[in-house]
Amino acid sequence: MVTRRSFMMSGTIAIVLPFTTFPARAQQEEVSAEDAQAIAKEATIYGFPLVDNYRIQHSYFADHASPEFKSSWNKIFNNARVYTPNDKAIQTPNSDTPYSYVGADLRAEPLVFTVPEVEQARYYSLQFIDLYTFNFAYVGSRATGNGAGSYLLAGPNWKGDRPEGIKAVIRSETEFAFILYRTQLFGPDDIDNVKRVQEGYKVSPLSSFLGTPAPAPAPTIDFIKPLSAPDEKNSLEFFNQLNFVLQFCPTHPSETELMTRFAKLGIGAGKTFDPSNLSAEARNAVQAGMADAWAAFKEHKEKDLDTGKTSSADGFGTRAFLKNNYLERMSAAALGIYGNSKDEAIYPAYFVDNERNALNGANRYALRFGPNSLPPVNAFWSLTLYELPESLLSANRLNRYLINSPMLPELKREADGGVTLYIQHESPGQENEPNWLPAPNGPFFVVMRLYWPKSDALDGKWKAPPLEKTN
Repeated sequence: MVTRRSFMMSGTIAIVLPFTTFPARAQQEEVSAEDAQAIAKEATIYGFPLVDNYRIQHSYFADHASPEFKSSWNKIFNNARVYTPNDKAIQTPNSDTPYSYVGADLRAEPLVFTVPEVEQARYYSLQFIDLYTFNFAYVGSRATGNGAGSYLLAGPNWKGDRPEGIKAVIRSETEFAFILYRTQLFGPDDIDNVKRVQEGYKVSPLSSFLGTPAPAPAPTIDFIKPLSAPDEKNSLEFFNQLNFVLQFCPTHPSETELMTRFAKLGIGAGKTFDPSNLSAEARNAVQAGMADAWAAFKEHKEKDLDTGKTSSADGFGTRAFLKNNYLERMSAAALGIYGNSKDEAIYPAYFVDNERNALNGANRYALRFGPNSLPPVNAFWSLTLYELPESLLSANRLNRYLINSPMLPELKREADGGVTLYIQHESPGQENEPNWLPAPNGPFFVVMRLYWPKSDALDGKWKAPPLEKTN
């Protein structure tokens, strides 16, 4: 409850609040309205990746009734196809590589991930993602090579040495992790080869791998129902969802003070944030903080990402790489959750054209690569279009959602050897249709992906060409 009722709402996003305090409740200290708004903003920026990750993981591994359900925890699911507009759980999915998935519950014992020998020409990777959405390890073509091997994934509480037959021990700082496999598909007639590679991916508990008795199972979890993607941005239940996820995330030493500050508002592992117990004034303060967080995201996107001051490469990686830059982590999750670390892939994105205007299917655009300026990669590159506001693949009559380097032999070349891609709603003419990436009628954006980028792409010597409006 709030002790005074002198709250005033402004006409802008911010809500002007006096130094009114909320009385102490269980697990909550007295906090001024100004502090409540500031904490809510900070906790929203910090917590969005965790909450959105939970939404996806719940649909994949906990909710058997979900149309997105893959398998139970600690079992691999191979998706022997690429993504289409019908796949709606993950925003900005790639449609280059059939995925395989493992939701890892590491509370009882580690898991062993075994990969087969993969032919040298085919790129593959296992991306290890914790509950914070940090990419904490990789196995695959770039990281460990295309040879066969077994790797042990251990949770934060496991104590042990590397067992015989294990190439490396990988440690997660959270009790649950998500392992996302990508296996390169060279074309529609290559899908059976991808299936054979996927059949070689194996996952087993450490006790099964060693042939020893299994430990006692971990306690059963009553998984709470996640918020929808739109509700994550404005529902006060967001903070209770964050509390639920944090119980599986031992506090990192660098975040002890942060968690102490969050606890003033009842946010943290083992705490309860109950919006129904808040007065209208208190809810306004916290709601304003959430709005402030998304306003900060919008400003960061427009001033930094859209202008090229920073890139998607700054938002994905290990905790050490991100240096607790929570706004970068939030932005990365909001715009393309589960993106790779930059050594594995980079994602030059086009939200605006060369005139700094937002992309829209009412216009026509061209992206030209000169004869010696194709994206420099060790694996492959692609350009994929996403419809807004959902950030999902856009249905079209060609069922073409991307253009990638394996398609180069079919693309129309220019006299100097360059390639121009046409991004527009209507056909650019039959002779140019091989180079056409169909756009929807309305707003959209496009993302370039460079898998296993070469040094020229990483150090900035190579620049993505401008997307030019050609109306």
